[in-house]
Amino acid sequence: MKFFSRLKKDIRVVFERDPAAKSTLEVILCYSGLHAIWLHRISHALFKRGWIVSARLVSNFCRLLTGIEIHPGATIGDGLFIDHGTGIVIGETAEIGKNVTLYQGVTLGGTGKEKGKRHPTIGNNVVVATGAKVLGSFKVGDHAKIGAGSVVLKEVPPYATVVGIPGRIVVLHGRRIHNEDDYREAWLSFCEKNGMNVKDPQVHDEICDEIDVDLDHDLLPDPDREVIEVALRQIQRLEERVSRLEAELAAARAEITDEAIRTSELEVVVVGDKLSKLKHERKNKNDSSLQHDD
Repeated sequence: MKFFSRLKKDIRVVFERDPAAKSTLEVILCYSGLHAIWLHRISHALFKRGWIVSARLVSNFCRLLTGIEIHPGATIGDGLFIDHGTGIVIGETAEIGKNVTLYQGVTLGGTGKEKGKRHPTIGNNVVVATGAKVLGSFKVGDHAKIGAGSVVLKEVPPYATVVGIPGRIVVLHGRRIHNEDDYREAWLSFCEKNGMNVKDPQVHDEICDEIDVDLDHDLLPDPDREVIEVALRQIQRLEERVSRLEAELAAARAEITDEAIRTSELEVVVVGDKLSKLKHERKNKNDSSLQHDD
């Protein structure tokens, strides 16, 4: 009974997180992420019993069928959703919590040749976006979001958003931008119409826990852009200041030029007056000399 209940939950998770899902038959036949999860459960059971070669054969068959490589030793919790999973790689000692979402090209890998626990532990309700690489034996906290293309090399606290290479935290305990209550009530109503007893506290909590996943992995801050914008604003302020200083300098130069012109004109007048005075004195002297001779 538990087996079929788990299968139903796997299918329900697809409908909860992928609006493209149209029917149960389509999900069962066409969703490679779902196939990968089911095949991994088989390979993991074989691996735990010590049938390593058989487990690896099932894992390799899964990779050929789905393009998703999950080591048989990896531990995966309920509610995992793999969307467009081609290129996903999950290492041997990786641990994935409940209601995790992985997109295409994600790697949960190790660094170097260390022994023992060498792959990450992913908490509950985590979203790892397209092409992200989480490398090392550390934990990614519950409800964290890893941005597309990020390379995460150190521990991520709960409710954090990580972007960049190497990954850095840009949001922590940030506010949601959509109305979760409306979505939760609508989904509970849908489940109730489909025969689920949502008034049962256990069922209610399980469904609410499944849908408490923030899939808005595209709505991420861009710290590089913010730095560039700050630099551009600073450059603009500097350009305005230089323009003001140039205008003040031009005005000062014009004032100095006007003053120099006035000074020059005054000097010309003074010199002219002196020359006229000298000429007059010489003329008077000459006239006096001529009268004396007569």
